[in-house]
Amino acid sequence: MCGLTEPALPIARPRGSVEQEHRRLHLRGHVLPEGQVRDVYVVGGRITFESPGRVEPVVDGGWLVPGLVDGHAHLALASPAGPNATAEERVEASARAQLAAGVLLVREPGSPDHASREVGPERGLPRTVTAGRFLAPPGGYFPGLAREVDADQLAAAVTEEAAAGTGWVKLVGDFPDVHGRLAPNWESDALRVAAAAAHAAGARIAVHAVMPETILAAVQAGFDAVEHGTGMPQDLLPELAVRDVAWVPTLLISDGVADWARTGMAPSVGPLVEAWLEALPATVAAAAAAGVRLLAGTDAGMVPHGMVAAEVGQLVRAGVPNKTAVAAASWEGRRYLGLPGLEEGAPADIVALPEDPRVDPGVLSRHSLTVLAGRLVAR
Repeated sequence: MCGLTEPALPIARPRGSVEQEHRRLHLRGHVLPEGQVRDVYVVGGRITFESPGRVEPVVDGGWLVPGLVDGHAHLALASPAGPNATAEERVEASARAQLAAGVLLVREPGSPDHASREVGPERGLPRTVTAGRFLAPPGGYFPGLAREVDADQLAAAVTEEAAAGTGWVKLVGDFPDVHGRLAPNWESDALRVAAAAAHAAGARIAVHAVMPETILAAVQAGFDAVEHGTGMPQDLLPELAVRDVAWVPTLLISDGVADWARTGMAPSVGPLVEAWLEALPATVAAAAAAGVRLLAGTDAGMVPHGMVAAEVGQLVRAGVPNKTAVAAASWEGRRYLGLPGLEEGAPADIVALPEDPRVDPGVLSRHSLTVLAGRLVAR
């Protein structure tokens, strides 16, 4: 992955940033990403490396990583609470499933509603970074999920959703048309207008994009992140790296995408999508080698919540180095979204592991302890 730089745009703090007084905890272990054995203390919900005196030992040994990140999850969808629950009940149940998996920060690039904005540590739930509602033209997304707007309304809608979210906006860039053929939702001029409006509002903007032409148009329009990127052209990777465009390849949903292409789109689309999917792992590995910023995102909502360890496994199987894949779901993902790792004064979001995830990323699913905002939430 490329080296971290300070974002050029202001980043809204995730929901749930208010810390409260907590027990004084003592953890000792290999602190990642460096791997040095250190004593970590939690005081007032924050990390310090200076002993505050009397503390409660909770970990002695193992590996300490910054709280895991699911970089692409839709809390209102596929919720354990079921479709008949209220929006608030759905997002809370999904957030608890994420928390049980050690995910302490969720990035939600689009939702049918704004309920996820209220999810955070003050409710005992992961921090959230939200993008407000999906934005799509009429008929340009799954029925009932998006806020539908025409191109001449797009700038105003982007500004409104930037205010409703916490630092992000999301456009649906392409989708099957009435004939089941994949088609771009927006002209290039509309994409440029949307990106400018988001940046003027102090937000970053992501695009749901499957088609190579949509991905290219969004990158050239100034978008900050590509979600899915199924047909990502390898010759575009250097430009993603130079522009610091994040890519969230959501590899876990590949089988579902293939099934949808075969059964829900025009007959000519299935083979095309299958070819993209066949090439996708090699392209993801090439992206890592080229310095493209990768985020680990599950697209929970299409798969169950709490599967970020499985997405990391998919990245590794694609050829992404272990450390890069783990970083995409922990310290690199957090820093990109505006939160520090295990540093002096940082919010105490910590996951303890019995082994080094840089050697065996599968250990991410076997965490032994979780601390969220200084509170011991799992042991």
